[in-house]
Amino acid sequence: MTEPVVSDRQVLEFERPIIDLERKIAELRGLSTATVDFSSEIRKLEQKARKLQKEIFAELSAHQKVQLARHPGRPYTLDYVRLLTEDFVELHGDRSFHDDPSIVGGMARFDAWEVLVIGHQKGKTTKENLHRNFGMARPEGYRKATRLMRMASRFRRPIICFIDTAGAYPGKGAEERGQAEAIAKSLQVMASLACPVIAVVIGEGGSGGALALGVADRILMLEYSIYSVITPEGCASILWRDPAKVPEAATQLKLTAPDLVELGICDEVIPEASGGAHRDAAITAARIRVALKRHLRELTKLSPDELIEARYQKFRAMGKFLDPQG
Repeated sequence: MTEPVVSDRQVLEFERPIIDLERKIAELRGLSTATVDFSSEIRKLEQKARKLQKEIFAELSAHQKVQLARHPGRPYTLDYVRLLTEDFVELHGDRSFHDDPSIVGGMARFDAWEVLVIGHQKGKTTKENLHRNFGMARPEGYRKATRLMRMASRFRRPIICFIDTAGAYPGKGAEERGQAEAIAKSLQVMASLACPVIAVVIGEGGSGGALALGVADRILMLEYSIYSVITPEGCASILWRDPAKVPEAATQLKLTAPDLVELGICDEVIPEASGGAHRDAAITAARIRVALKRHLRELTKLSPDELIEARYQKFRAMGKFLDPQG
């Protein structure tokens, strides 16, 4: 069993019993010597920890999955770029105002394909988060993404998008520079790209800030990621004006990966490492790799016109429902 070193700040309440057991296992390993053998006790505790983890994660609520999606130890876009691609060259700037580090993008080699990788990027420390604006992009971030996607389309390079943001930045400066227009333009450009586009929700997919990178031929979600028009906190504030209603809002929003597959928004749920992606980024990345390769093989067989038409029909079909009284 993987035993990552975690601080108390990074431990979610429902994870705590598992982490406590793993710390005991680590202590026993440290105490073991040539004359004192704790291997039998260690094996029993490992079995107990695995069983406990399986039981806890089999019954996770929507609110607990929201907490996992926001886990501070969760891998971010650049982590997956490092684990999945080679020869990544980051490209900067929107050629208009500024470079927004909240969105990273660049050319890379993924398996047999030359691809463009774009994604929201959060920070792992307070200093990094301030630099990355906590993964909340400004207009120049979306304009940079649009510029890079147009370039990839020109050379028929597949695009892989990693979605992980609470939403677009709502600050005064962002609004003055045309936040809504930048997001709308990104949606328009993605709808008409003449190359395969795959979006992977790796953490928090929040509002238009996430959708701006989500008009894709395939939308994949990690097992404990979320995708929603509003945060549970925002929903509870608007509907009930009561923060105690956040867990109920998370349930009602249908924002988990299985919910979105059922609603026809998400195409596939990618299983994470046992206990979540933050427990073993390499295993999670390997599972993303398998899914990406499968979908890329299918999409690269289609002509540009076929890709655009299929993408159009995919999004036109979203939100359809049958009226049982009709």
